[in-house]
Amino acid sequence: MTQGQEEVDAEANTEVTNKLIIFSAPSGSGKTTVVRHLLNTIPDLEFSISATTRAKRPNETHGVDYYFYTKEAFLEAVEENKFIEHEEVYNGIFYGTLKSEVDRLWAAKKTVIFDLDVQGGLTIKKYYQDRALALFLRPPSVQILEERLRNRSTESASQLEERIAKAKTELKFEHQFDKVIVNDVLSDTFATAEEVVASFLKSEV
Repeated sequence: MTQGQEEVDAEANTEVTNKLIIFSAPSGSGKTTVVRHLLNTIPDLEFSISATTRAKRPNETHGVDYYFYTKEAFLEAVEENKFIEHEEVYNGIFYGTLKSEVDRLWAAKKTVIFDLDVQGGLTIKKYYQDRALALFLRPPSVQILEERLRNRSTESASQLEERIAKAKTELKFEHQFDKVIVNDVLSDTFATAEEVVASFLKSEV
């Protein structure tokens, strides 16, 4: 085998490991809980940290939970084409996935796992196609979702109503994902998510 062929094969093998797992769901569906479980269960996974302009909550850390941007800095990064996807998820609040974040994790030989809103998840899936597994986590019912959001007590009344309205809209997009997981009994959700992700990681792309 020539040196050139070895380099081609090495690159091909690297590309096979460059996979992504996307978890999308309406706010309050439990996707962050499921993603954290998978990170603690499957060593090859590494979380993709999103950028956002929303205010940092007391228990959050920059560079761990999110990359916290000012609105001006975020829009400047958009102009510089630094994002794979970005969106104004709520009025005046932007979220996005930095290209540098995916590159960082792939360079570390990790499979990237995302916790994204529905539109962001679909955009990532379209960008990476078969190298990405797009999973939609949905609540058992809209009523249960509303109860979960209200019980969190992390938003004002107006923000809560905005999240509920957005969640109802996002539920209409579930058929565009590779698989839908209903988050009813959490232990069952964990088991299903582990099985689906493990199968994808073993597959060839």
